[in-house]
Amino acid sequence: MRLIGNVLWLIFGGLWMALGWFLAGAICFITIIGIPWGRACFVIGQLALLPFGNDVVDRRVVTQQADIGTGVPGVIGNLLWFVFAGWWLALGHLCSALLCFITIIGIPFGLQHLKLAGLALAPIGKTVVPLDRATTS
Repeated sequence: MRLIGNVLWLIFGGLWMALGWFLAGAICFITIIGIPWGRACFVIGQLALLPFGNDVVDRRVVTQQADIGTGVPGVIGNLLWFVFAGWWLALGHLCSALLCFITIIGIPFGLQHLKLAGLALAPIGKTVVPLDRATTS
């Protein structure tokens, strides 16, 4: 089912969403100050590419150690992200989710948009892991 969901997701817009996130990440990497947000864009792009069978977890849980993105600088980065881009992106994903929920077939895609909306609000310090690994961590 994950394979079918991911293939349908790619056909019906997921590929373009992922490419958009990767482009945003590349633009962020052009400036030194944008690198943390660029990394976050690549994480979101990875999830936007193949959302079925993947989950988002705190990076501290995966690596078993704190880093700059999971500490106070990560919180500050997430606040800046939220103010300048996060809530707009989350709003876009929420609107897409509502459109998907109109049809029965679109409900799984709407759920993935909700996952992306949550990640778009505060992506720094998060990482994408396979769903089976997320449940054992």
